[in-house]
Amino acid sequence: MDEHERFMAEALKEARVAARLGEVPVGAVVVRDGEIVARAHNLRETRNDATAHAEILAIRQAGERLGSWRLVGCTLYVTVEPCPMCAGALVQARVDHLVYGASDPKAWADRNLLEIVQNPGLNHRLRVTGGVLAEEAAAIMRSFFRSRRSCREPADPL
Repeated sequence: MDEHERFMAEALKEARVAARLGEVPVGAVVVRDGEIVARAHNLRETRNDATAHAEILAIRQAGERLGSWRLVGCTLYVTVEPCPMCAGALVQARVDHLVYGASDPKAWADRNLLEIVQNPGLNHRLRVTGGVLAEEAAAIMRSFFRSRRSCREPADPL
């Protein structure tokens, strides 16, 4: 298992925690110098907070632990391609490298992600590596949403 797979496996653990809580199963870890400095999973439902995405929570935790909002030298691993809010936060936090698992073409798209995190008009750009343990990340999402759909009560025909 290479380094990207090892840290993505940790993000996948966080995604599974989110799923057990009834949250959309997205997990993230922030790594610097080969060490995990922050880990988080989605908590939007739990906290009633639209910004409580795994990436945002991991960025906040890393900043607290490292004593700086500038996460220079850090890599963020996230199980699913980040949304626009999280992509912008990665730029603002000066994260060096984004590694994600599954793409999410319905909610976002790699091309649009790159327009944010690699935009030449911004003062910071990230390296991006996608598709790390993508099938496992996608399977967790599919399983979560399949179970949510099967738990819904049938619609009243009247």
